[in-house]
Amino acid sequence: MSTIHEQAMNHVYQQVLQRLIGHFTRSGRTALQLLVQRIVVAAGGMEQVGDYKVLVAHGAGEVSSYTLALLRAAQLTIAGRAPRTFDLRVATLRHAGMTEGQLETLNQGYSRLFLHDDPRVELLMVENQEVHPFNHLRPASAVGRANSQRNMLMVGHLSSGDCRATLCNETYLALGDFYQRVTTWNGGVHALVSGDSPRKQSQFLAWLKRTAEGAGVPPAKGRARSLTELFARMDEWSTGYYRDVYGEHYVAHENPSPSGHRHLAYIGIDDLLKDVDLQSATLLSDFMAYTPDPLGFHFSHPSYSNPLLMAHLRGLQAECLRDLDYEDGVDGFIQQSAQYMRRLHMPEELFAEASSREGRLLASTFAQQFFGLDETQLICLLFSPFIHHGQRLEGYLRQCHPGMLVALPELHKALQGKPSAEMLQQWFTDTSGLPLPLLQHLYRKRPLTCANGQLRTARAVSHGATPAFQLSGR
Repeated sequence: MSTIHEQAMNHVYQQVLQRLIGHFTRSGRTALQLLVQRIVVAAGGMEQVGDYKVLVAHGAGEVSSYTLALLRAAQLTIAGRAPRTFDLRVATLRHAGMTEGQLETLNQGYSRLFLHDDPRVELLMVENQEVHPFNHLRPASAVGRANSQRNMLMVGHLSSGDCRATLCNETYLALGDFYQRVTTWNGGVHALVSGDSPRKQSQFLAWLKRTAEGAGVPPAKGRARSLTELFARMDEWSTGYYRDVYGEHYVAHENPSPSGHRHLAYIGIDDLLKDVDLQSATLLSDFMAYTPDPLGFHFSHPSYSNPLLMAHLRGLQAECLRDLDYEDGVDGFIQQSAQYMRRLHMPEELFAEASSREGRLLASTFAQQFFGLDETQLICLLFSPFIHHGQRLEGYLRQCHPGMLVALPELHKALQGKPSAEMLQQWFTDTSGLPLPLLQHLYRKRPLTCANGQLRTARAVSHGATPAFQLSGR
């Protein structure tokens, strides 16, 4: 980079900083100064800050968007005071539920902050356990989508159609691998910055531990002594969970996540955000062009992580398992989630139409587009008719496929591994979305249990408070 070009870019970066500061409220400017102090102290002083690299996980939510803006302002503030400033790594977990709208929101924010061409900034995306440079136009991995679809179906059946487990487990269980990869990739980082509260961090880890123990994973001894050990433990819990889900069909990833050896500092800024009103922050809406996507996955509340699809599942559940109308299930979910939906600025008309024929078609199209699942396969998942030696198979056939009742004995034989007609094998695959060998595995499995040993059932959907999730880049 020539001296003239460098001077020109420094002028641009200082303009970005001034615009950022102009959008900060008084509490935001105070948070910025305190964040600068914390980073400088963590780096060992202003002389060492130029050799320091900081990571922030960005899940396209308002908290991580504001955290990124604060970090960028801190980076540019230090650049104006010292010869060098810290490097910034921004990493996003691209999961099956991440929409084009969310990717565009990420890209818009990066552009507004002038991150794309700054050599002090790395923009990364992890998909299907592989690290890539961020590219919002990159097509979704076909292999990754297929893996997500299979995981969702297996977890859905083994949790007896639990909506939250079906839609959330795969994404949340991927966080251990995600953090191990983005903290060690290309020389690693020195610190992780997060806007999540300690309470939510504890709740997430408790949930992850319960989920793993419910699948028979032995409990870990003692508390993790470092972030590196914590991420490795999270990844071990995830691996143990899927080993139980798939049994002899489990295949380890050919590129396992590397374990880090560097001590990672944790710079929490939840206390700095307490006085910041994110809902009315012009920094997000005006400067960073932040727009929540009603169809996207929302990390911050698992009960409403994917509102439109969850409403659709509740509607199907009401229609097929509870002798109610589809509209009853959808409307019940919307009433339950109304406060959270308003906080996310969800379009009122979208949820007003959710229980209509058009709304059902939209949700069904979304499920097919992002998860590769049609309505028949979702209904099959909610019934979970194959687990526990096909205990619910007859009831499922009576409700959804009465013409197949005559073949019930042959279906059981096929699930037991006995020779079967090709037509029956194809029916299994078309109806469930899973190959027959995995259905035979489900046939021998009991439902997954919670940490307290109770079975998860399709009707056991909590209407109370739900644990939030940490380290998610929400």
